This record gives sequence, C-alpha cells and structure tokens, in this order.
Amino acid sequence: MSSQEKRLLDAHSQQILQEYLDHLPEFRKQAMEIYVAIKETLEKVGLIVASVEYRVKTEDSLAGKLELKGAKYKSLADITDIVGLRVITFYSEDVDKVASAVDRLFQIDWDNSVDKRKLLEIDSFGYMSLHYICSKEDFPYRFEVQMRTILQHAWANMNHDTGYKSGVEIPIYYRRSLSRMAGLLELVDDEFSRIRSELADYRRRVQTLVASGNLDDAPLDTETYRSYLNILPFDRLVRSIASINQAEIQEVSLMPYLEVFQSFGLHTLGDLDRMIKENSEAAFQLASYQLALTDLDIVSSSVGPQNLCVAYILRTGGGVPGLTHMFNLLNGESESNAMMAEYLVEQARELPFMNVKSNGTH
Repeated sequence: MSSQEKRLLDAHSQQILQEYLDHLPEFRKQAMEIYVAIKETLEKVGLIVASVEYRVKTEDSLAGKLELKGAKYKSLADITDIVGLRVITFYSEDVDKVASAVDRLFQIDWDNSVDKRKLLEIDSFGYMSLHYICSKEDFPYRFEVQMRTILQHAWANMNHDTGYKSGVEIPIYYRRSLSRMAGLLELVDDEFSRIRSELADYRRRVQTLVASGNLDDAPLDTETYRSYLNILPFDRLVRSIASINQAEIQEVSLMPYLEVFQSFGLHTLGDLDRMIKENSEAAFQLASYQLALTDLDIVSSSVGPQNLCVAYILRTGGGVPGLTHMFNLLNGESESNAMMAEYLVEQARELPFMNVKSNGTH
C-alpha cells in the first residue's frame, strides 16, 4: 500500500507527492553535492566542526506532512526541507562562521530563514539553531541548512526522545527539570566558548612575550614552551653537534623534554633560556666525545636538548639517579635507563666541564 493510500491524501497532495517521487534521484544527487560543497569549504577555511549531515525527506515523512497541511503548499517547490543538511559545531561562535561559509556558497532566502538563537523562552536551548533556506543555480528546489552546537544538538535529541516519543503529556515537574537541565547545558556551552577565547588570548600574549624577549614573564608550560620552540632555541647547538660529523639532522618533536625541564625546577622560559646558554658548551663537549670516533651521518634534533639535560644533571650533582629519572620521563621506566645513566657518567668523568665547579643555572 502506497503512502498516498495509507494516508488518504487529496488529489492535490497526491500530485505533490508524485512530483517528489519523480525527482527523488535528483534530490539525492543534489543532497550529496551540497554536503560535499559545505565540507570542502569548511576544510578550506580551516574550520573544524563536529559533523556535517544530510538527508532527503522520506516518502512517508512527506506524506505525513501533506496529510496535515497539504493545502498550504501550491507545489513541491513551496516545501523547503525536502533536502536538509545540518552542521554541528563544537563552539557557539562557530555557528556564525559556518553561516558565513554557507552564505558564500548559496543564495539565502532571508525572508524564510530563521535565527532561533534569538528565542528568549527558558526552555529554548535545544532549539537555538540557525536555519537557512537556500537555493543554488542548478537545482530548482530550495533546501534547508541547520547550524547548531553539539550540546544544542544533543539536548534537542534527548528532549525529543523524553518529551515527545511517548505521546504522553509530560507533567510540569518533569518539564521544569528538563528546563533546568537546558539552562545548565547553555551555561556549559557559553563556558566552553569563554575558555576557548581566553586560551586564544593567552596564546597571543605568550607569542608576544617570546617575540619581545620577555621570557621571565612567561611561565614554563605547554603553550609557552610550544611557542618558544618556534624561535628554535636549540638550533645552534644541534647544528654545532651535527657539524662534528657533517651529519644530516632528522627533525623530531621536542615537546617530551618539557617535563624534564620542569623537573629541574625551571619555572619560566627565562629560566630555560639561561639553562640553555649556561650548559650549551658542556653539552657540545659531551656530544663531541660521543661522536668523534664514529661515522654517524644522521643525528636527531633531540640531540641538543638531551645533551643539555645530561650536562645540567651532571654539573648540578644529579649523577646516576638524576640521569635515570630523566630517561624514565622520556622513555618510560626501564632497567636499561639506569645502565645508560651509569655509562654516561663514566663517559663524562674526564670532560672539561666536569672539572669546573658549578653553582647551578637558575
């Protein structure tokens, strides 16, 4: 039995439904093309979103809509959500960025588009989507693009499931509880955006401090250290070490050394910068001793910070325990770390820097 027969549609509605069935392959084709266009545009501008979804209204869904209000539509072209897309963002401010991208891609029917974020009802959180009714030159039917945050999307789905699926009127007590939950989720949504904005400001301040050389004002943490690496603080030492054997330098991440530097009690980038300057000669002596009698033609970029750390530990009396702790931080705990530490202490025993009294580096 067809949808027309099951729902007893009038002739006008049956005509609209038949038009839909005749054009169904084109709807599916266009839905995919629109989806790809949106995804590619967001990737091009570097905007990361939770998901992009699309769907074509099913025959049964359209028949149900026509059964309720078929007289409202003169033709299938008056129904704007046959093809629907939804973009789910992580942050509320990204909704407007997605909207800008959609605006550049398609023509927007502003009269029929709606910004539900402007609703002021206490329980409106899950429905605060931005809905654009769009069109494109090679497609005679309009389509809908919804944009909302991931928390708004989750709430809308949960509220629909608990509030409507049962078909039973929800008592006011439960509706009030749902409204309270909506308020909490809205607060979380806002807090995520606030924290993201403040972190972005913090990163900019750190980059400014690093660029200006005010390193003592920058605490030594993941963000500041990452920015500090951009000015290549170990590069001169690494190149000097590589030149011993005219070796090629293989670039690797130097982020693992942050934990080691912090374990030394270095609190600011200024502390780290001084540690590098005060131990670079010792680190070079150590590398020269290790490489001079080898034909090694490739060295890792980590050779700089590692030899700096070894030199610092040895100069400040950390000995085998200090070196073992360093290797445990870098490589995970292993019996071989203590063996390597003992070997390095023995190697360095006669080097010039070991015969110079050190008062520490910070």
